[in-house]
Amino acid sequence: MTRPIVIAGTNTDAGKTVFAAALAGALGAHYWKPVQAGFDPYEGRMEGDADRAARLGGIPAERILPEVHRLQTPCSPHRAAEIDGVTIDPDALAIPEVEGPLVIEMAGGLMVPLTREVTFLDVIARWQAPVVLVARTALGTINHSLLSIEALRRRGVPLIGIAFMGDANADSERTICEMGKAKRLGRIDRLDPLDADTLAAGFAANFDKGDFL
Repeated sequence: MTRPIVIAGTNTDAGKTVFAAALAGALGAHYWKPVQAGFDPYEGRMEGDADRAARLGGIPAERILPEVHRLQTPCSPHRAAEIDGVTIDPDALAIPEVEGPLVIEMAGGLMVPLTREVTFLDVIARWQAPVVLVARTALGTINHSLLSIEALRRRGVPLIGIAFMGDANADSERTICEMGKAKRLGRIDRLDPLDADTLAAGFAANFDKGDFL
């Protein structure tokens, strides 16, 4: 039985991959990023988000689902597809059937264009799978977070709550959750080193797995 949880961010580099890795590792879930645009260098090789999630979450290869589109150009998926000569069909992005929970990581923020007509929010709204919104704690997060919460609610998408990433900012976190009427799920601090052990410990200390089941 598929039990999907969508991990969406308030903006690019909010910490979605790190949180998705932590959650998938904690739940023993499958991980899927339907569209990957660009790769990051890691130890002399090119690493996509699925590779990074597997490494940080301790997720075995059989629980990493392949991307539908693995684009080379590091920019918005709609433009990366055009540059790479790829046609993205949003209707082909269907949630895979797996045994047990499934963590789905989206790209960028909710309104990132998948094509020139369709955003990732359009796809999430079609799926109607519950969302965890990943938000930074840095300056600007209140505006980005409240706009993202409102966008999800206007489309009728169920919101599990907010997962914060970064240094503690109690007032910003409280303001977002109170004004957005959203559950604060927890926060993962900056980890140094960031690896599978420190991430698993950070998640266990600050989140309740029951919120996601």
